Amino acid sequence: MVTGARHWTLNDGTQHPTGYWAEELLAPYEAFTRAGHTVVFASPGGVTPVPDRGSLAPDANDGRTDVEERLNAISELAAPLDLAKVDVADYAAVFYPGGHGPMEDLAVDADSGRLLTTTLDSGKPLAIVCHGPAALLAAHRPDGTSPFAGYRLTGFTNAEETQAGLAEKAPWLLQDRLTALGATFDEGPAWQPHVVADRNLYTGQNPASSAPLAAEVLTRLS
Repeated sequence: MVTGARHWTLNDGTQHPTGYWAEELLAPYEAFTRAGHTVVFASPGGVTPVPDRGSLAPDANDGRTDVEERLNAISELAAPLDLAKVDVADYAAVFYPGGHGPMEDLAVDADSGRLLTTTLDSGKPLAIVCHGPAALLAAHRPDGTSPFAGYRLTGFTNAEETQAGLAEKAPWLLQDRLTALGATFDEGPAWQPHVVADRNLYTGQNPASSAPLAAEVLTRLS
């Protein structure tokens, strides 16, 4: 499930250009397809997702200069499904990449919230990385509680947001909101791979956690 947002509204009302973070989509996609799985993309309203331009730079990809070319080769990204029409029963696992985009749209998308709850209750692997866990904020039980209360998880930390230079401009911080859900937030060292597994929920802290997170899901699927 991919964000369809192209900006993130900051606390002064300005729009920070964003989208999905390239590594967080590309590394899992390539891992899953290499393992023989078919990957289907979906976004709010079936909007064509865009990468955060900053995530295409060589210094964000261990010096690689072919990231945009690799993304453009994924033809399915141009015409994703409408996530409101996705039936979890049709899939073996659900994966949410990050980027600041989910802070704008998925964090308040009720259809995504229902999908997350259904996936969690199904027992199928649910994997979410970096800012992707913002989507958990839109998931609610009929009594208003979060289905993720009591789960151990991770995501982009306050320290990382501060070091990235956006914490003071953010309308809210992901780590704070996830903790407020009643989840136990497991913070690893900044910018280092960190994956947390609790039952069928798999979360990764940051871009560097994308490939290890995909590997964890593949272990569950094998």
